[in-house]
Amino acid sequence: MSLISGFEHFVRENEPLSPLTSLRLGGPAEYFAEPTTVEELAAIVKRFSEAGVSVRMIGAGSNVLVPDSGVSGLVIHLSAPAFCQIEIDGNRMRVGGGARLSHLVSNAIREGLNGPQHLVGMPGTIGGALHSNISFPNVDIGTWVRSVDVMKRSGEQLTYSGEDVTFSSRESSLSELVILAVEAEFEKEDPAALTKQLQTLWLVKKAKRPPADFNAAYLFKNPFGESAADLIDSAGMKGTSVGGVSLFDANPNYLVTESGATVADVIKLIETVRKGVHEKLDVQLETAIQIW
Repeated sequence: MSLISGFEHFVRENEPLSPLTSLRLGGPAEYFAEPTTVEELAAIVKRFSEAGVSVRMIGAGSNVLVPDSGVSGLVIHLSAPAFCQIEIDGNRMRVGGGARLSHLVSNAIREGLNGPQHLVGMPGTIGGALHSNISFPNVDIGTWVRSVDVMKRSGEQLTYSGEDVTFSSRESSLSELVILAVEAEFEKEDPAALTKQLQTLWLVKKAKRPPADFNAAYLFKNPFGESAADLIDSAGMKGTSVGGVSLFDANPNYLVTESGATVADVIKLIETVRKGVHEKLDVQLETAIQIW
């Protein structure tokens, strides 16, 4: 029996992944699944895992670098409505793991929930944000979490309370394959006041990030108490480019690609910048982008 027998309606072979990444680079997935229900997701995860075939998740692709040769195994994309629902009850919000952060923000502001406005302009999904614990000065996404529904590689589903999950600087203890949904709690605030704050935050962030129509990615995690962008600048690495890839001038902790850029260009630029910062400042930068 074929690995995808019975799943042909939501599994494809040799599916290009570059359109699903912010850098628009990389080759195809050997198998690519977009399940429409949790039951379909559990079934495909269980079958491939039992067959010893690798299974990966891709969300908005904002921090993923796919090799030009593509990736073996199964790549799952949770784009169906079943994984992207947002429900609000009072000051609590339940968000599907596949929901875009932008949708979380707009719903929260409309309902007067204080906190998500700090995520304005952030690409990605809530599942990816929880895995990496996106944080800002005085704001940590993990502080809002009250429970998380996950799926293991066996297809088994579990629910963790917020107290069961450890959140630290740009990482969490959530190691399961899939984040199905999260329930979060926020303080209530006047929607008009939140809208004004949102607009101010957006203007500040917009000035420090590549425009939406750029193919770009965030490079390095901020070392404790320091800014990776400032370190890159201090090391004299600002303006560095390799082939069709260069550091974004307004914030050198982003790279942008041009026509003709390759994955090899990206990797070489990352290593060039990392080496330069280490040699000049004796700081070892850790990549934020995942290199598959």
